Amino acid sequence: MNDFLPSSIQISYLIAASLFIFGLKQMSSPATARRGNLLGAIGMLIAIIATLLDRSIVSYELIILGTVVGAALGAVMAYKVEMTAMPQMVGLLNGLGGGASTLVAVAEFWRLRSAGEAIALDSIITIILSVLIGGVTLTGSAIAFAKLQELITGAPIIFPFQRGVSIGLLIGFLVGSAYLILDPQNLTAFLAMVAISLILGVLFTNPIGGADMPVAISLLNSFSGLAASAAGFVLMNNMLIIAGALVGASGIILTEIMCKAMNRSLTNVLFTAFSKAKTASIGSGDSVTPKVTHSVDAEEAAMMLGYARSVVIVPGYGMAVAQAQHAVRELADQLERLGVDVKYAIHPVAGRMPGHMNVLLAEANVPYTQLYDMDDINPEFDHTDVALVIGANDVVNPAARHDTNSPIYGMPILEVDKAHHTIVIKRSMNAGFSGVDNELFYKDKTLMLFGSAKDVVTQLVSSVKELT
Repeated sequence: MNDFLPSSIQISYLIAASLFIFGLKQMSSPATARRGNLLGAIGMLIAIIATLLDRSIVSYELIILGTVVGAALGAVMAYKVEMTAMPQMVGLLNGLGGGASTLVAVAEFWRLRSAGEAIALDSIITIILSVLIGGVTLTGSAIAFAKLQELITGAPIIFPFQRGVSIGLLIGFLVGSAYLILDPQNLTAFLAMVAISLILGVLFTNPIGGADMPVAISLLNSFSGLAASAAGFVLMNNMLIIAGALVGASGIILTEIMCKAMNRSLTNVLFTAFSKAKTASIGSGDSVTPKVTHSVDAEEAAMMLGYARSVVIVPGYGMAVAQAQHAVRELADQLERLGVDVKYAIHPVAGRMPGHMNVLLAEANVPYTQLYDMDDINPEFDHTDVALVIGANDVVNPAARHDTNSPIYGMPILEVDKAHHTIVIKRSMNAGFSGVDNELFYKDKTLMLFGSAKDVVTQLVSSVKELT
């Protein structure tokens, strides 16, 4: 009987880990993402119950209090935070995960030091790793949150000798680690290392600009998983090790996908800001195309859409800001009633976080079968009557294909300029996150429809209904 409970806990952890893996697999597709999320939640519930039955639990009262407070905060965030602010919330939650791992490491170091026992080498190494990764994740995510929330500038924040300072602090952390391994009871060295890890997190995220924030969020998500895994080694908890490793691995895979979608290396994202690159003029060579746009009103645009055979809708951050996804779904429904073939083109880095557009469209109950990835939809633009761009900018800029002086040169884009006609819904002519002017807006086949995405799409819906 004494061996039954520990064995049952480990079996429960194994079941939970299996549910995590199956859940992650299903979350890779919009059609099965909800089921995957449910499997992950069930796995986490099993892991929590198993941990609460562990004999090492000290105080159920504090655990219940923390659960109630955390559940209340989570419920408020789930109901109050808008979809446009979801990237900020993800960044904040990443930071809280890193902070929790750091606190676990600090608490374990304090417990071992207070006990007056010799701290084993493996214990001090896992504590050091947890402090480093957790501290960087905490403050790095806090800076990412502040940038996305526009509490501070979204542009890269750089000061003289910043890279040298960062390298110096990292060397200082390594020296402190060596000193702590030789003298595990040294509180001053440990606290200095905690402070350095927090500063490194700030210096890590500050140079990253708004255009690269989807990559930064994915990478910080990976860091939060690695921090949790390190905390699992500190506590000798198999479930925490496995769950953290899964989050860390999936986060770094997603980071690589984001970098590939932008045709940039991870080192380039981390150390070279878009805004520091030279912004190119419209056109190439000695000749410069005059910056002349062609405007259209909602009624004319509705006629083009209603009498088209095929329409591809390209959602972007402008749609998210205006909360226009439901109006877009209604427009698509009206067009389909007229016999128009409607599809949605999704760029991997559209919006401010990976999958941002997919989540918004799923919220509006857009059929998954109408969502097409960039590689699948690009060959169809040649045969598309109208491409309707709603708030997207950098991901449809043709300069990425041919302008070698452009900061976004080489980035794979949605080739909407190859459609017979392109209608762009935009509030103004302002540049996107990259700060690069979009030559698509000045092409002869492009028509600009200015205004808030939700208001404009609502007008389009009304005008399309009149065509029936």
